[in-house]
Amino acid sequence: MKYAIRHHLTYIYDRPVTLAPHVLGLRPRCDLAQTLQHFSLEVDPPPERLTDLIDLDGNDRVQLHFGTQPLDTLQITVCSTVETLRTNPFDFLLDPWASQLPFDYPAALAAQLQPYLGGVAGNFPSLDPVAVTLSRQLWLEANGNPIPFLWNLNELIHSSCKYGVRDTGEPLPPGITWTERSGSCRDFAILFMEVCRAVGLAARFVSGYQEGDPDWDERHLHAWVEVYLPGAGWRGYDPTQALAVGDRYIALVAAPSSRAASPFSGQLKTGVGAQSDLTYTLSIEPLKTASPDSQPDL
Repeated sequence: MKYAIRHHLTYIYDRPVTLAPHVLGLRPRCDLAQTLQHFSLEVDPPPERLTDLIDLDGNDRVQLHFGTQPLDTLQITVCSTVETLRTNPFDFLLDPWASQLPFDYPAALAAQLQPYLGGVAGNFPSLDPVAVTLSRQLWLEANGNPIPFLWNLNELIHSSCKYGVRDTGEPLPPGITWTERSGSCRDFAILFMEVCRAVGLAARFVSGYQEGDPDWDERHLHAWVEVYLPGAGWRGYDPTQALAVGDRYIALVAAPSSRAASPFSGQLKTGVGAQSDLTYTLSIEPLKTASPDSQPDL
């Protein structure tokens, strides 16, 4: 699939402020699952300097360096063209030693995966006991098999919890989401991650876009989870939609916590305590791609 994406954000502050450097994570990834074909960024008022960088988790970011002139409005417009490539999210075989949970990771791999194996880093200090209990129930139902475990968890969150849009704010603790049986996509992603980590599955938070229903009037940023499966690498699961992530998803950034995967972050230099109001518009338009059998006109 190929998509044209336009994402416009407006921040209105209740008093003039000056901004410390901000980091933008709205540049889609470019990897085996998707190819970024075009990217443009407009910022008003323009920053004094833009710096491209690759963060600790391998995400492409843009750092915005602002001057000392106070502002009360900040507008950001990002346009991207992305081709998604993962038509079959189940095209993998696990390593033979990874057929039963919990995995007995080789020491070197276990060390690399540590940030993705503990409590939801950056959000909560330790594994939520509600998630631990839920993980044991699902482990028994799946007989310790990781693939049914993940699929059952995906379906359980989707079928048991009521979805609602919440544009701002930290994710809810996993136990609250499961107890209340409701939340936003990032709440469901955090719950999914926590249950995975409780049985030793490395998981990370993903911010991005999802095509959704073409009849929807509104589009929103989306969140889902990638789980590291030995032999398959990082594979996506979306408990909001009860789907394995394929070619109708566009990933922006992935990190061990939702905070580290924020699409836009930064602090104020002056005007600390000022409140901001965020409005945005988002369009995700599928584009026609040429058939591999088509011939050019002569």
